[in-house]
Amino acid sequence: MRAAHVAASLPVVGILWMLDAPRWIGQVWLTEQYLAVILGLGVLAGIATRPHLRLPQWLDLVFGLAAMLSWWWLAVHYATWLLDPIDRGPHKWVPAVIAIAGVLEVTRRYCGLVLALLASALMLYGFIGYLAPGIFEAAYVSPPRYLLYLYNDTNGIPGLVLNVGATQILGFIVFGAVLNAVGGSELLTRLAMSAMGHRQGGPAKVAILASSLFGTLSGSTVANVMSTGVVTIPMMKRSGFPARYAAAIEAVASNGGQIAPPVMGATAFIIAEFLQISYAEVVLAALLPAIFYYLLLYRQVDRYAAANGLSGEPKENLPRVGDALMRSWPLLFPLGALIYFLFFLGYAPGKSALYASAAAFVLHLVMAPRDAERLALIPRIAMRAGETLIPILLVCAIAGIIIGTINITGLGFALTLALGQIAEYGGVLPLLAVTALIAIVLGVGMPTSGVYVVVAVLLAPALVAQGVPMISAHFFIFYFGLLSMLTPPVAIASYAAASIADSDMWQTGTTGMKLAAVAYLLPFVFAFNSALLFDGTWLEIGISCLTIYAAGHFLAEVLARRAAFGGGLARWAVGLAALALGGLTAVVPPDTPLAMAAAMLGVTAVLVSNRMLPSAPRPAI
Repeated sequence: MRAAHVAASLPVVGILWMLDAPRWIGQVWLTEQYLAVILGLGVLAGIATRPHLRLPQWLDLVFGLAAMLSWWWLAVHYATWLLDPIDRGPHKWVPAVIAIAGVLEVTRRYCGLVLALLASALMLYGFIGYLAPGIFEAAYVSPPRYLLYLYNDTNGIPGLVLNVGATQILGFIVFGAVLNAVGGSELLTRLAMSAMGHRQGGPAKVAILASSLFGTLSGSTVANVMSTGVVTIPMMKRSGFPARYAAAIEAVASNGGQIAPPVMGATAFIIAEFLQISYAEVVLAALLPAIFYYLLLYRQVDRYAAANGLSGEPKENLPRVGDALMRSWPLLFPLGALIYFLFFLGYAPGKSALYASAAAFVLHLVMAPRDAERLALIPRIAMRAGETLIPILLVCAIAGIIIGTINITGLGFALTLALGQIAEYGGVLPLLAVTALIAIVLGVGMPTSGVYVVVAVLLAPALVAQGVPMISAHFFIFYFGLLSMLTPPVAIASYAAASIADSDMWQTGTTGMKLAAVAYLLPFVFAFNSALLFDGTWLEIGISCLTIYAAGHFLAEVLARRAAFGGGLARWAVGLAALALGGLTAVVPPDTPLAMAAAMLGVTAVLVSNRMLPSAPRPAI
C-alpha cells in the first residue's frame, strides 16, 4: 500500500498547485519548482510500484529516494540558480546526473526499453555529437553545461511538455478516474446497448459506441480495451461474430477514442502547446477525421453483419433507451459541465477537468447510498489517477531530454536538411511515407504521446518545410503514432483484445488493420488537403467531405466482402476506384470543377448502389 500511497500523492500535489495552494500560505513558487517536485514524486512512485526484480528492495528504494531528492534539490535552489547561471559546479551537476538517471530507469520500467534507449542515445549524441561526420556534426557542449541544460532549463526537462503533463493532462486523468470510480464505464455500456444493441450486428455497434465514449475519457487504448472489452467481446461472439473480428472491432474502436472530440487523449494537449493554439482548435481540427474513422468502421461492421446474417439482440433483453438515459444523466451532467467550463467560459483545460470532476463526485455523494464506502472512493480515485499519471510524467520528461538535446546540438536542423533531400528527389509523398513508417516503428512499446513528441520534434519541421500545413503535419504524426497500437507485429491494442476473445493474435491484428483502413489513408489526404481539418472555406470542406464519404462507402463495401461485388477482379476494381476517389481529394484542390464533379458523381454512385445492389446475405466467411 505504501507504493500506492506515493502514487496517490501525485494528483493531490497537482490539484493543490492548480488551485494555487502556495498562495494560500503566502508562498510564491515558480512553475519549474512545482514541476521538479511532482517529477521527483513520480520517479519515486514509479520505482516503488515497479520494483527491480534483481536488486534488494532497500537498494531500489535508496535509488528512488536519491532521485526524488535530486529533483527536490532543484526545486529548493531554482530561484537562486536563475541568478547565477555561470556556476556549473558539482553541487549542480551531480544531482543532475542522479535525477536524470532516475527518469531513464523508471521510464524503462514503465514505458519500455525502446523509449529509454532512444533518450539515452540522444544524450550520448549530446555528449559526443561534435565528433559526428557531415551534416550531423553538433556544436561542442561541455558535459556540465549539457547536463544542467536538461536538468534546470525551461528548454529541457522542466519545460513546456512536462508542464502540460503536470497540469492539463493531470486534470483529465483525475476526471477519468472519478468517472470510472462512480460507475462511468457501466453507464456508458448500458447507454450504448440500449441505443445500438437491437440493430443488425448490434453487439459490435455497441462496442463501437461504448468504446469510443469511454476511450475519449480514459486516454489509454489498452485500458479502454480491458474496461469495455470484457463486456462487448463476449457479447459479439455470442451473436455470431468470429473471435478475431470481435477482438479487432473492440481494439479499433478503443484506439479511436484518443482522436474523438470533445475530450481526446493526452496527446491533444501536447499538440495544442506545440502549435501554440487553443485546445478547442485542436478538437475542431480532429472532428471530421474522427467522424470518418468511426463512420467507416460502423459501415464495415454493418455490411459484414448483413453479408453474414448477424442480427442484433432482442429488444426485450436490452435496457430501454429512456431508462438508460435516466440512469446515465449523473454521467452526462459532468460531461456537460466540462464542455461548459472548457468551451464557453474558456477556462484552462486542466482546471475545467477538475471542476467537472468535483461536479461528478458531489453528484455521486448526493445520489449514492449513505454509507462509509462513499468516502472510501477518494483514496481509490487518487491511487488510480496517480498510477495513470506516472508514465505520462515520464514521457513528458523524456520529451524534455529530446527537445533539449535537439536545441543545444542543432540536430533538428540536420534532420530537416536530410529529409529535405528525400523530398527533393522523390517529392513530398515519399517523405510522408518515411515519416509514417518511423512513427509506427517507434510506436512499438511506447505510449502514443511519447511517439508523437519524438517524431513531431524530429520530423515535423521537415514536413512543414516541404509545404505541408503545420496542423496537418502534426496530425499526420499523431495518427500514425496511434496506429502503432493496431499494426502487427506488435499491435498492443489488438493483442489485448485477442487475449479476451481467445483469438489468434496475428489474425486479430490483420483484421484490425482492415477495419482501421481509413486511419491509414486519411492522414495522407489531409497532409495535402487541410480542409478536412477545418482549415479552408466551407465550400472546400463540404466538397472534401462528400468525396471522402463516397470513397469510404465503397471501400467499406469491399473490405466487408459484400457478395454484390462478387469476388476477385470485380472487388479489386471497386476498391481501386474508391482509393482513386479518395486520392482525388488530396491532389485536386477541392474548389475546382473537377473536384466538385467527382464529389457529385461519388454521392450519386452511393445512392444508386444502396438502391440497386442486392442485400441478401451470403454464407459466413
